[in-house]
Formats: sequence, structure tokens, C-alpha cells
Amino acid sequence: MEEKTYIPADVPNGTLNEYLDNYDEITLGSGRLMLFAGDQKIEHLNDDFYGEGIAADDADPEHLFKIASEAEIGVFATQLGLVSLYGNDYPDIPYLIKLNSKTNLVKTAQQDPVSTQMIDVRQVVEFKKNTGLNILGVGYTVYLGSEYENAMIREAAQAVHWAHHHGLLTVLWIYPRGKAVKDEKAPELIAGATGVAATLGSDFVKVNYPKKEGQKSAEIFKQAIKAAGRTKVVCAGGSSMEPRAFLQQLHDQIFISGAMGNATGRNIHQKPLDEAVRLTNAITAITVYGKPVDEAFQVYMGKEPRN
Repeated sequence: MEEKTYIPADVPNGTLNEYLDNYDEITLGSGRLMLFAGDQKIEHLNDDFYGEGIAADDADPEHLFKIASEAEIGVFATQLGLVSLYGNDYPDIPYLIKLNSKTNLVKTAQQDPVSTQMIDVRQVVEFKKNTGLNILGVGYTVYLGSEYENAMIREAAQAVHWAHHHGLLTVLWIYPRGKAVKDEKAPELIAGATGVAATLGSDFVKVNYPKKEGQKSAEIFKQAIKAAGRTKVVCAGGSSMEPRAFLQQLHDQIFISGAMGNATGRNIHQKPLDEAVRLTNAITAITVYGKPVDEAFQVYMGKEPRN
């Protein structure tokens, strides 16, 4: 079932059709987002791409582009530099450009997290115009609770405004993190994060799945969905899980909690290409086509069509 699309008032008439086309493409006509996250080359350095339990394919950055080009996704999120290096060979991939990133080297005990933009929306729009690449949106990470949150919130607000002005979609990554944050996955903080995304006018917000001892995450996640209002909530995929368990969790997030998609990275790209493509298609089968877990798992096993 296609979900209702609310058009933000900061999308001008001149780019309204472009915004609607981008929205339809990024959600594959469903209103729900299957975001393949490939921004970890900065965020986690090489930890996510090489080592025990990680496919040899993942050592090469092009592995990300091969997956995004062969699997059915809504959008592939990564930094502009990677798109610049590989985009001409993969012009049909739908891209979302991550405007800011930081490494994981500086720990909270040393300094509260801060990640300011590397490029701005104007530069993304210029790059899109010059290359003709299929750029549908931009993304930005805010560390809520950091002593530097005001700078990131301001940049996120500007990014959302100017992205909409140019007909692009927005996804905000919002994570409670810093010395002031005692529990990064507390349900009330996750709900606070989605509410902040709504006040910034973002189309989508990516958050971590909440956890609270003695309560089911799928139920307590409903608080964050309601707090987001018309901003659609997607959940971070997190570290690698057994595929069927991951698909079940995704199904619960969408069809019990009310999330509007997923943002999955490591669970996909740490696998060999063929398996990564099959799992991506299984994720899309649930997210976009509403398939039950058993059918989606058969897609992963290569035994069923994805839609």
C-alpha cells in the first residue's frame, strides 16, 4: 500500500515536480525507503571492510557500487568523493550525498562528537548538473546531546531548507551521543531525536533502534514514530546479524512499530557480492513490497522473486 506523501511548504513551485519525481524514485513508489548505507569508509574507517567474518569483496570500495547497481534499492548513501570517483561507471544508481562525516578515532571521553559539513547543498546541485548523475537527496548527521549540537542542528536545518529548494529529498541521521547522554538507545531519547528531525522539516530520519530492559523494542519504538509526525522514521541496520533474524527485526520495525523503511549498511556490504545482492532484494521485498518474512527469506535464498 502506497503511503501518503506530504509536500513540504519550502519546496517551491519551480522544483515541485522534481521533488515529487525524486520522492517516487527514492521510495520505489511505496512511500517507504530502502536506503543502502555506504558512508562508513569515513565513519568507521576500515574496521567495517576488512577482517574476520567480512567478505574479501568488501576491501574494495567499488563493492558498494556493484551492490547498488545490481540490487533493487531506493537510494545509495555515500560521500560525494566516492561518487566522483566511481559515478561515471555507475550512472544509473540513485544517489544520496552525505554532507558531513567524522571518524570514530576521537572518543567521547576525549571530546563530545562534532561533525560539520564537508560540502553544501549548492555544491551537490552543481555536481549533479555537471555530471548528470542521478542524485535524489542529501543526508546529514546530528549528534544530539553533544556540546556542539547547536552547530550541527543549524547546518542540518540549512541543508533541509536548501535541499527542498532544489527539489531534493533529505535524510537526517540523528544519534544521541556525548558526555551528557547516559543511554544512547533510551526510548525517550530516540523519540526526542525523531522529534528534532520533524522540527527541522526533514523527509526522513535515521535513528538507532531503542532498547529498554524488560520491554519489546518493536513496542517502545512506537513512541519515536509518533514523535516524528510527518517525518518518516527509518532504523539503522547496526552490526551484522544472522539474515533471517535481521529480516524479522526489519519486518517488526515497519509493520508493528510503524517505521517507514530501513537504512542498512554492514549487514549488506560485508557479504560477497551475490549474497549481498540477494539480501538487499530480500530487504526491499519487506520494505517496499510488504512481503512476509518467510517469503523475503526465500528471496535471500534465491528461491523466490523479490516482488
